[in-house]
Amino acid sequence: MTMPNWILITGGSRGIGAATVLSCAAAGWDVAINYAQDGAAAEALADRVRALGRRAITLHADVADEAQVAAMFERLDAQSGRLAGLVNNAGIVAPAVRLEAMTTERWRRLFDVNVLGTLRCCQLAARRMSTARGGAGGAIVNVSSRAAEFGSAGIYVDYAATKGAVDTLTKGLARELIGEGIRVNGVRPGIIETDIHAASGLDAGAAASSIPIQRLGRAEEVAEAIVWLLGDAASYTVGALLDVSGGR
Repeated sequence: MTMPNWILITGGSRGIGAATVLSCAAAGWDVAINYAQDGAAAEALADRVRALGRRAITLHADVADEAQVAAMFERLDAQSGRLAGLVNNAGIVAPAVRLEAMTTERWRRLFDVNVLGTLRCCQLAARRMSTARGGAGGAIVNVSSRAAEFGSAGIYVDYAATKGAVDTLTKGLARELIGEGIRVNGVRPGIIETDIHAASGLDAGAAASSIPIQRLGRAEEVAEAIVWLLGDAASYTVGALLDVSGGR
């Protein structure tokens, strides 16, 4: 009997994460849904996965907390099956302000979640999937942002800087881990219809006219790109940064 393959999705209870959970389940994976706050949403999503005939577990952890992340991976270890993929989707923004109005506390929180959280999850996933450590290989997809390229001047240059770090991590880790059977790639969404914009105070809808495709993206469109990068169809894709941004 083939052992089931788990995909761990951080920040999986809403937005792009939730869409990716459902797309992964539809593609035949069992799904571990990480969440930081909304346990009810995570459990409801897990029920939808089970209705698709796949297993689902919910894992509470703030990815900025090293002990919580370690405990999350240990809980996943206790399930039958193996970790086949990681989607680093957990990320935060902060209110739109210029650099001179930002605080050190804000910077630390952004980097703790968006950069250190991604690094930590990559590290623990690699330890489990690496063929050099007895694993069977796998795939990691880091969710970045087009802000990494544009810089988000006057809005949140600190958030853009965190995503620039994620892009660099993706490139370097891809080369480091491919010899151990782990493919690492990234997706860089543009402006997507999710509630993350409320945290920054931006009117995402007003930006639609500035996007070549003339509309906002849907979370499901990003999820499909993530699922492709996780799967065998992307077997020769290593270290790629796939823009899902409507031409922006």
